[in-house]
Amino acid sequence: MYMNGVLHDIFPKESDIPTEYQLADIHQTEYLINGEIRHWKGPMQEVRSPIFIRTGNGLEQKRLGSYPLMGEKEAMEALRAAVEAYSNGRGKWPAMSVADRIDHVKEFVGRMKKQRQEMVKLLMWEIGKSRHHSETEFDRTIAYINDTIEAVKELDRLSSRFTSEEGVIGQIKRAPLGVVLCMGPYNYPLNETFTTMIPALIMGNPVIFKPPRFGVLVHRPLLEIFRDCFPPGVVNTVYGKGEVVAKPLMTSGGISVLAFIGSSKVAGMLKKLHPQPHRLRSCLGLEAKNPAIILADADLDVAVKECLLGALSFNGQRCTALKMFFVHYKIADEFMERFVTAVSNMKIGMPWEDKVEITPMPEMDRISYLDGLVKDALQKGAQVVNEGGGASCQTLFYPAILAPVNNEMRVYHEEQFGPVIPIAAFADIETPVRYIMESKYGQQASVFGKDPDKIGELIDLLVNQVCRVNINCQCQRGPDNFPFTGRKDSAELTLSVTDALRVFSIRTMVAAKNTDLNKNLFAEITREHKSKFLTTDYLF
Repeated sequence: MYMNGVLHDIFPKESDIPTEYQLADIHQTEYLINGEIRHWKGPMQEVRSPIFIRTGNGLEQKRLGSYPLMGEKEAMEALRAAVEAYSNGRGKWPAMSVADRIDHVKEFVGRMKKQRQEMVKLLMWEIGKSRHHSETEFDRTIAYINDTIEAVKELDRLSSRFTSEEGVIGQIKRAPLGVVLCMGPYNYPLNETFTTMIPALIMGNPVIFKPPRFGVLVHRPLLEIFRDCFPPGVVNTVYGKGEVVAKPLMTSGGISVLAFIGSSKVAGMLKKLHPQPHRLRSCLGLEAKNPAIILADADLDVAVKECLLGALSFNGQRCTALKMFFVHYKIADEFMERFVTAVSNMKIGMPWEDKVEITPMPEMDRISYLDGLVKDALQKGAQVVNEGGGASCQTLFYPAILAPVNNEMRVYHEEQFGPVIPIAAFADIETPVRYIMESKYGQQASVFGKDPDKIGELIDLLVNQVCRVNINCQCQRGPDNFPFTGRKDSAELTLSVTDALRVFSIRTMVAAKNTDLNKNLFAEITREHKSKFLTTDYLF
């Protein structure tokens, strides 16, 4: 049984940490503005790992280092550099050909690959992500960049021809929008950040990048690579508290695109700061409360396996995690028994351990929040049905399966973003359907069953409530070529490899009347490469 004392002993002694995963203290003073690596001499933010170390004096939180706590002055310097790099679309980067921008991104990703080992280790220490999931995040990010390169080639190929309509000839391509503020989440500080930053860059936009509060140091190995691979001012970094550095950026009106992944509350506050909101494009990935509906005829082997992954991968700290379960009453007991057994077989430990599944959580306040959800549910009639569920010690929280859950409980409505699994039995399919309809979130749902009539009916009901209906599998983002978005408070605009290119650009065309003069003019411009925009070149 996992009690606090047992969890205490899961934390390592310093001597237990394998040599290859030990990490020296990192005092990061570097930041990148206008193509210069500058060194900060002001106040610093201490970085502590979610991993505690067992010592003779008890558990001590591992110090990882520090990073700059920058202010409004530095934020505005970054903005000026980005605005100058854009120069109303006349800057070197936005005016560069697509082929040349691709070459810069290729150079970047080639050098980034060499930082894999260091960045994976930093992910493990900074956010407590297991070695396997940290490696997957890095590798998936590399694949995403390469896929983006191929997607932008295809987009350019499709738009390389001329169109003639009603006596007008023209070429329609995509052009950049301006300065992009990229703010990624702490649960995927590398991958989720790059799913906005890379398409923004490759479409010709300068970027100001503010890392999340957990997952700052992981980007340090990339600063020199950003400096070397992109023109001055195209990539700029700011560090510090959002209200200090992001607020002046937004109120300045100099941000053309807000790319933010986090809470809808913060996103709303940031958008309202912009003095010309009609000129601001927002690309937002926000909260979700994705439900699973397990029908009476579901294959329980499949359902339990997928629900386990959906609820507890990376401790359930994913917007796509399954966060509410509706199980048909006829199979509720059997599902519960199997699910409890599956959870009890999960390995809890440190990120570098083989096959570890439950690891320390980076947000200390999250532990007390989860404990509050459990206590509220218990007071209102639920039980913790798995042995040791809800036990915690510092940043470790053993998964708590709560049942039966009802709509009077906070966990029924609130996004837990952690290893608390609420389960409710249902007899009428209207119960989970009504839940989804009334939810303020609308990202995804999972449905488990075999009857094509029932599944078909549910599909038709759910596609107007959420943006992805998963049949007999967990909710997830990938594959990255599939659209990733949500309704209501879950998202704004769509991210995927191809969709993101459209998000960070705008359709622009060159047109003329279909006369011999204009046809000859266009022919000479394209043949002699007089324009980087008006071209019929085919990108291989």
